[in-house]
Amino acid sequence: MSKGSRHDDELRFRPQAGKPQQRGQAFVNQVLHQANKAGIGKQRKAGRQPGARLGRGHVAARFSAQKLPSNARRVAIKTRLVNLRQAAKRSTLSHLRYIERDGVSREGDPGQAYGPLTDQADLHAFEERGRDDRHQFRFIVSPEDAEQLDDLRTYTRHLMSRMEADLGTRLDWVAVDHWNTDNPHTHIVLRGKDDTGKDLVIARDYIAEGMRNRASELATEWLGPRTELEIQQSLQHEVQQERFTTLDRTLLRERKAGVLSLKLLANHPRRQLLIGRLQQLQKLELAHEVRPGQWILRDDAEATLRAMGERSDIVRTMQRAMGGTQRELAVFEPGKDGSVVIGRIVAKGLADELNDRGYLVVDGLDGKAHYLRLPSCTNLADYPIGGLVETRSLSEPRAVDRSIAALAVEGLYRTDHHAAFARSQAVEGQDREALVERHVRRLEALRRAGIVERLAEGVWRVPTDLPEQGRQHDARRLGDVSVELRTPLPLEQQVRAVGATWLDQQLIGGNRELVDKGFGKEVREALRQRADYLVEQGLAQHKGQRVLLARNLLATLRGRELNAAAREISAQTGMNYRPVVEGQRVSGIYRRSIQLASGRYALLADDIGFSLVPWKPVIEKNLGQSVSAVIQGNSVSWQLGRQRGPSIG
Repeated sequence: MSKGSRHDDELRFRPQAGKPQQRGQAFVNQVLHQANKAGIGKQRKAGRQPGARLGRGHVAARFSAQKLPSNARRVAIKTRLVNLRQAAKRSTLSHLRYIERDGVSREGDPGQAYGPLTDQADLHAFEERGRDDRHQFRFIVSPEDAEQLDDLRTYTRHLMSRMEADLGTRLDWVAVDHWNTDNPHTHIVLRGKDDTGKDLVIARDYIAEGMRNRASELATEWLGPRTELEIQQSLQHEVQQERFTTLDRTLLRERKAGVLSLKLLANHPRRQLLIGRLQQLQKLELAHEVRPGQWILRDDAEATLRAMGERSDIVRTMQRAMGGTQRELAVFEPGKDGSVVIGRIVAKGLADELNDRGYLVVDGLDGKAHYLRLPSCTNLADYPIGGLVETRSLSEPRAVDRSIAALAVEGLYRTDHHAAFARSQAVEGQDREALVERHVRRLEALRRAGIVERLAEGVWRVPTDLPEQGRQHDARRLGDVSVELRTPLPLEQQVRAVGATWLDQQLIGGNRELVDKGFGKEVREALRQRADYLVEQGLAQHKGQRVLLARNLLATLRGRELNAAAREISAQTGMNYRPVVEGQRVSGIYRRSIQLASGRYALLADDIGFSLVPWKPVIEKNLGQSVSAVIQGNSVSWQLGRQRGPSIG
């Protein structure tokens, strides 16, 4: 990608601040009048905040900054205090897996956790030791000159040793170094217990200032103070940056009653750099000169600049993900025009490493590359590279919810009425059975949420405002966006797959969303190849330029694949396959799950044989236990345990 095109992409992504409102002379005089008569409020120092001295380290925090020279090396530290009693059961292990993921080492290998005395920390043992802890600290330590430090592992151990001296206790921690970003950094997970087994309470001002000062102190000892040339070069680089900088922080601090006077900067050592920065902010429409030497910065200048920096990082991430592939770049914005993105996962990672919030880069059917922020607590492992996802905003009700509400008569939705209605529409190529099953699966999910009521098999009582209640339910559960894995199978594996694939669904639906470029063009070619394969299998026929699909195509393909998988399992285990009969209960020990082209299935086994049942995430915690299920079409209701219990749709 050329330099010019990259610049165009970045401009396309830049949050466009609105033009300043017309400010007449009366407003200018008003501002200047207030500036002359008003003072500036004193900022609270960290140590004077309520509760700042509560806990260990407040004395060290007070004196650490006094020893730090003005030209000390800079280190950024992000901190998160996790209440483990409110967090997910496996929160610690999940976070540790995140930070030990592939590609984070200097060589591009998986990260390796280490501790105070070992280069290969036992994460399971660490998690077990802290299982009953009330809380946990998570840090990201990012020295500005990490590349020069070279040995982050030794640096981290020295830092934690100094923290032990400051806090007056030994610390139980593990860490992982990350070299896969522009700024190498270290993730540290610290148990919330001191060496006596009591809760470790760290003073707020130590977390806010003391730890950072110690890290800066240590980096300065290793590399020496920053030279005046280094400082000048760093600040000069900041002048043109489209992100929040130290120069911006200085400008905001030097304001009096909202007005920045250049007279007050007459003796400032960075005066020319600050003026240059003001001129750059003016180009970005974040500052303007109300009178010669009198400047006003927009109230949202800091927030806008931070957003610009984030967007710039996103652009670079997407460009790396797409390599040399030419695509228009786009960021998925929830709530914008009810947009839906369907495409192939080409990259994934953590957008917020401290809070384990991931992102996907998706090559869309619309010919664009999309950046998608995943909902909080989403497991990246659930989204394999090459898999196909559908992402949509939850600001609008689901189409299926609108359909259920429209089909309901006097508050009742009936599957037989829906099937009859679908037959009357006579949409060529439509799998009516699959359509009804999709509605039933949604109703089961809404039933568990208490929004609808199942009166009998195939009969549901639904509220008149079902679409809105469904939207609110999704928003509470998923946040502002839903990202559904449509299939883990890459496109090329679907072409000649035995089972019911995403490509088959596209053939049935008419693939109206495709464009003839990018990934959309690839899908068009794959659909042509898939149609030829179905013709070979006797499940379709060519009629001119059209392809006529066999009735109940998806059910036929699912059945063929299940039978093939069952034969293979029988050959491996010697167990007899017991096909599931619709409407009848099947029980057994949940042994494992199997990923097929048609979907994921649970293997239930007993002394008689085994069955394959559509898998649901809710049963995974019952691995190795007795479960039972009732199949209706492609929908399944689960009962956990041998005794009567809750039905899980």
